[in-house]
Amino acid sequence: MEAERPADATLPLSIERLTVDYGERRAVDGLTLAIRPGEIYGLLGSNGAGKSSTIRSVVGLVRPRSGRIRVFGFDTAVDGMRAKERIGYVPETSLLYEALTPREFLEFVAGVRRLDPAGASERMRAYAQAFRLESELEEPIASLSSGTRQKVLILAAFLHTPHLLVLDEPLNALDPRSVRIVKDLLVRYAASEGRAVLFSTHMMEVAEELCHRIGILDRGVLRAEGTLAELRARAAHGDATLEEVFLRLTREDEGLPAAVALLEGS
Repeated sequence: MEAERPADATLPLSIERLTVDYGERRAVDGLTLAIRPGEIYGLLGSNGAGKSSTIRSVVGLVRPRSGRIRVFGFDTAVDGMRAKERIGYVPETSLLYEALTPREFLEFVAGVRRLDPAGASERMRAYAQAFRLESELEEPIASLSSGTRQKVLILAAFLHTPHLLVLDEPLNALDPRSVRIVKDLLVRYAASEGRAVLFSTHMMEVAEELCHRIGILDRGVLRAEGTLAELRARAAHGDATLEEVFLRLTREDEGLPAAVALLEGS
């Protein structure tokens, strides 16, 4: 039975008290955040901070211990298919059928999404041309470089024109030209029809350039959230880069000079 949509049906993503455990290890600890229409929201954190666990919970790949996730009002635990219809997802690691060609894989995605074949084919052609993928469309995915595979994943995420893009390190292995295209796509995408973007990245300069708001995860806990100006105020560091703010708010700046000195002396 389809759940009744609550009053926040226009909110692209709402996460309430999300907790994710892997055995004895707690990966996400009571996370609450919301992404607004038209917003690019960056999720930052060190390795193991809980970014990927949060994203996998949103797209239904991880079952949380507790909490609630809504995508445009649809509770992912109650009405997961309706939520997933509205999501385009790029995983951190390549999830592709290596025996297929990119064209076959994208046609498979179009079929699963029940897209009009002609419209999907036209979008595939346009994106392949933009990313200079035409010559690789008929090659086995197993033979493609990691950067080319990443482009295929990005094409698959955009193919059904989703309302919420969920991207886990989407710029991995991409060449500078493709990075520029993806950044421009995200800006244009978020600006249209109430859509939104959630993405994780270790590339601080990209987050600083693109994000309307940023959430800083540290050991599964949201330590800080806001615009860059708000985070600078929180860190009491008015002219700092995002990298400097991140290191201060997560206290990872402690011991940095000593670590560098140790390396210099080795």
